[in-house]
Amino acid sequence: MTSPNSQPEHAEENDVKDTLTSKRRAGRRSDDGRPTRPRARSRRRTPVENTDYAAFATRVIRAHAHRIADGDVEGLAELVALAHEVDTATQTAVNGLRAFGYSWGNAA
Repeated sequence: MTSPNSQPEHAEENDVKDTLTSKRRAGRRSDDGRPTRPRARSRRRTPVENTDYAAFATRVIRAHAHRIADGDVEGLAELVALAHEVDTATQTAVNGLRAFGYSWGNAA
C-alpha cells in the first residue's frame, strides 16, 4: 500500500517535480498515428523601446564587469570580445542607417 504523498515508481529515474512539468504524456499521437507537437503559446509581446533595450544591455555589461572585478580573471577575455561585438554592431547599425539615407550628421 502506498501513501498519497509517495512518489511514483519512476521517480528514482526522473527526479523532476510533477508540478514543474506538463501533465501531457510524451509521445502522444494524433488520430492518424503521427506524433503531435505541443502547441506554441501565443503570447502578446509588448514592444520594447530602443532606449530601454540599450539601458538593459548596459546594465548587463556593467554587471559582467563587476563579476570580473570580483576575481573572474578568465572573464576579462570575454569582456574584450564583447567590446569587439559592440564595435561590430555599431558598424552594422551605421551601415543600415546610411542605407536609409541618414548621414553621420543626422545620427550625431
